[in-house]
Amino acid sequence: MNLYQSLNNMILYIEQHLDQSISYARLAQFLGVNEYTMQSLFSLLCNISVSDYIRKRRLSQAGSALCQNDAKVINVALQYQYENPTSFSRAFEKFHGIKPSAVKNNPEKLNLYPKLHFDETAMVPNENIEYRIIEQDELVLYGKGMKTTKETIQKEAPIFFQKMYQKYAPIYGEIDYGMTVYEDRFESNQFEYWILYKQKIPGFTKYIIPKSKWLCFHIPSFECDKVQEVTQKFYLSFLPSCQYNIRPIPELEYYHDDVTDFLVPIED
Repeated sequence: MNLYQSLNNMILYIEQHLDQSISYARLAQFLGVNEYTMQSLFSLLCNISVSDYIRKRRLSQAGSALCQNDAKVINVALQYQYENPTSFSRAFEKFHGIKPSAVKNNPEKLNLYPKLHFDETAMVPNENIEYRIIEQDELVLYGKGMKTTKETIQKEAPIFFQKMYQKYAPIYGEIDYGMTVYEDRFESNQFEYWILYKQKIPGFTKYIIPKSKWLCFHIPSFECDKVQEVTQKFYLSFLPSCQYNIRPIPELEYYHDDVTDFLVPIED
């Protein structure tokens, strides 16, 4: 069974359980990965988080249910896993643009969020990208960070890096690591980008990276465009076809000896 067949089975399970509690652990089983990797793959391939997809499908179905003559708002709210009519009405109006109580008189105003379907004959992109697996003890690092977004990080991170390099490299030497921290990887586009040193530096924030195994992608350059190229290959080609479970630990860029190691944490 290929990835897209597994995703279609996962989508079918979601459809059959929109009026029930949906376990992320069960969804992850369809892809044979952990919950974090499942959410990463879904967000990457569908351009929407799992939770947002389920929410939109429930609200779409709730609109259809309210068109029925005997449907009551409170019953539909509970059916689609809302704790009370107030939270349901708020979410419903935001999604459809009308209140639940107005649906029967204005059914044409309802929005439909269609069920996803994947072409099972499609091939997962498969670019050659060399890597090795390393194990690293706990890292105690010291750094400074900046707030950025999914849309701006590729432009803003290199500028921030150069600014920090010009300020601190003459005093403390080469920057050791770059790191992206997600506010909420699947629900928010708010990121932080950090530069980190191994040595303790006054005024820098202490950051502890736990012991882990890592996928290590060797990049023979410090140039940001080369690093970003390999990073994109990892997300668009390697991750959808690999069998590793990634951990909810920040990915790292390790700068040393005129090369960059792009490090992705994985489970044992």
